[in-house]
Amino acid sequence: MAKDIHQAVREVCLWLPDAEEFSSHGSPNFRVRGKTFATYVVNHHGDGRTALWLNVPAGAQELYVGAEPRHYFVPPYVGPRGWLGVNLDTGLPWTRIAALVREAYEKVAPPKLAAGVGQTPAIKPPPAALTVGEVDPWRSRRGRAVLARLRKLLMSWPEVHESPQFGRPAWKAGRRTFAIALYDGARLELSFWAGVLNQGLLTADGRCRIPAYLGHNGWIALDVSRTADWAEIGALALESYRHFASKRMVAAMGASGRRGQ
Repeated sequence: MAKDIHQAVREVCLWLPDAEEFSSHGSPNFRVRGKTFATYVVNHHGDGRTALWLNVPAGAQELYVGAEPRHYFVPPYVGPRGWLGVNLDTGLPWTRIAALVREAYEKVAPPKLAAGVGQTPAIKPPPAALTVGEVDPWRSRRGRAVLARLRKLLMSWPEVHESPQFGRPAWKAGRRTFAIALYDGARLELSFWAGVLNQGLLTADGRCRIPAYLGHNGWIALDVSRTADWAEIGALALESYRHFASKRMVAAMGASGRRGQ
C-alpha cells in the first residue's frame, strides 16, 4: 500500500529518540518526555489545511511566515506562544519538514536526548495530497448529498438559517442551534438535541453516540455515512427544533410542521 500523508507525518515525527504519539482534541500529537513538539491537524475548524503545528525556537515563526506565507502560517491557540504552522500539501519538500520537526523536538527534549539525535533521515514524500473528501468528509459525494437533503428539510421551517460553527455546517432556530453536521474520521454524523433521558435509548443503537462537548446537554450524533433513514432524521430534527424554537416559531409551523421526508 502506498504511503499516505498520515503515515508520512508519523514517520517524520516518531524517528526521534523517545518520541511518542498521543491524541488530544481529536488530533495526533507528538511529545518527548511529556513535552509536546508537534500536532498534526486536518481541516481545523474548517480551515481546509493539512498541517503540522510545531513548537519551534523563538523567532522562527516570524521568520518563516514572513518569508513564505504559502507554506507557513500562525496557528490558532499556540501561535501566540511562537508555534509555527506548516502546510503539508503546498509543495514544501519533506526534507525541510523533517528538519523543522527536528528543531521543534530539540527545543523541548532533554539535552542528552537532543544531543544523540543523529542524522535526519530522508523522509520519502507521500505520492499525493489528501482528497477534498478526506480533508472534509462533508465535501465528499456522500456528504454533499446528505447535506443537500438536510438543508431542504430544515430550511423549510420558520426562522431557520444555516450558521456554521467551528467550520461545521449548523442550523439555528432563531438564535439557538438545533442541528449540527459533524464527522469523526470518515464517519458522517448528524447531531440533534434529544434530551438526557432519551440518550440511553438512542445510543443502544450502534448508529448513535453521545458527542463530545454537547453530549452532557442531551445531544446525540447519528451516523449517516452509508445509509440514512429520513423519517428518523426528520423526527429527531423536529424534536430538536421544537426544543430550541420560540413558541411563535412553533406555532408558525402549524400543520406544515411535518418531518419533511
